[in-house]
Amino acid sequence: MADVQTERAFQKQGASFLGRKRLFSSKKHGFKISKTKKKDAVRYWRDIGLGYKTPSEAIKGHYIDKKCPFTSDVSIRGRILKGIVHSNKMKGTIIVRRHYLHYIPKYNRFEKRHTNIAAHCSPAFRVKEGDYVTIGQCRKLAKTVSFNVIKHDPQPPSGQQKKFVLF
Repeated sequence: MADVQTERAFQKQGASFLGRKRLFSSKKHGFKISKTKKKDAVRYWRDIGLGYKTPSEAIKGHYIDKKCPFTSDVSIRGRILKGIVHSNKMKGTIIVRRHYLHYIPKYNRFEKRHTNIAAHCSPAFRVKEGDYVTIGQCRKLAKTVSFNVIKHDPQPPSGQQKKFVLF
């Protein structure tokens, strides 16, 4: 656990007791004891449901994130949206750009619009600008963050990157 201690405060998963040495398992969630050099570490992970798989990095990884839907108690409920990663410059948060069409009844036509949504990105995902992500609504994680990344798709071919894409 020495490699995950990058913050000033001691980092640990809320659902796991560090003194426990037995293995729990279930279909929905589980505890995994991983062999480290000096001592055994207990890792908590769970399946968020809704047909989305838990990433292998969340099960086998060593990161600690209290806002991750796979390794903490943050539940996904409400809207499920898809979009393109517009920015990943913040620590743990990305900006997802969603394109949509808005109908103007006077002219009987549609106009293109977009919206930017801030979403928390778990360390289980390695996202870059231009990647497609699926985000799920959760409780408020920060002042402007109410979504969490639940699925990551790689970047499309370079010829299709700037197109207006509806989801």
